[in-house]
Amino acid sequence: MFVEERLQEIINLLNLNGKIIVKDLSIKFDVTEDCIRKDLKILEKNGLIKRTYGGAVLSRESSLNRTIVSRKNLDIESKQRIAEKVYEIIKERETIFLDIASTNIVVAEYIAQGRKKMTVISNMVDVIQILSQCPNVEVIGIGGVLNKELSGFIGSSTIEYISKYKVDRAFIGSCGVDVADHSITTFLVEDGNTKRAIMNASKKTYLVIGSKKFYSDGVYKFAEIYDFDTIVVDEMPDPKVEYLLEQFNVNLV
Repeated sequence: MFVEERLQEIINLLNLNGKIIVKDLSIKFDVTEDCIRKDLKILEKNGLIKRTYGGAVLSRESSLNRTIVSRKNLDIESKQRIAEKVYEIIKERETIFLDIASTNIVVAEYIAQGRKKMTVISNMVDVIQILSQCPNVEVIGIGGVLNKELSGFIGSSTIEYISKYKVDRAFIGSCGVDVADHSITTFLVEDGNTKRAIMNASKKTYLVIGSKKFYSDGVYKFAEIYDFDTIVVDEMPDPKVEYLLEQFNVNLV
């Protein structure tokens, strides 16, 4: 096997398993461990992997901790595709929760333009404002301490309010998803804990993310992939990501 072929096979294994071990690769390819370490050094230099003790993982981006104001005008077409799917999921007269997420701003716009009757609970100021004049929608705002960067309410008092409700479906945003260690992340601890409370209050939970979020991370893990019933995306991710999600019995739409 040529070096280039071995390097590509290493990447394929990483896409499939999320991590690789030098000793295992040495046996698989029938080469020395030093040879594998040189391969990993080449791949890391090209920005494809990150070496770890005894092996390597795929190189992943850190999501930028942007304010909601700056994020809500990014990837509009992507968010519209997700919002259209979310609106189809919601049934007449259901009670749903829209979490703090720039995608949920677009979801709220779709709901406002539609004719379905429903109750929408949210801790996000933008969502409440968009739906405030919608005659088909009963709006319940969850208060607490306002985080101006997120344009929403998070923290202990907000969590206490949330705990008083039980909703049919909750739609949750995230800064990043790592299928290798099945983590769902955000940036702020209080935001993550608030998201968790919303999930606990819901009969069914949905993660609403652009497919590129499968390749980036926040800093605070608030949930596992298998905590969600369905992940709603703008477009299907890499087949290897789809395969790993299937192992968690999570629907991908």
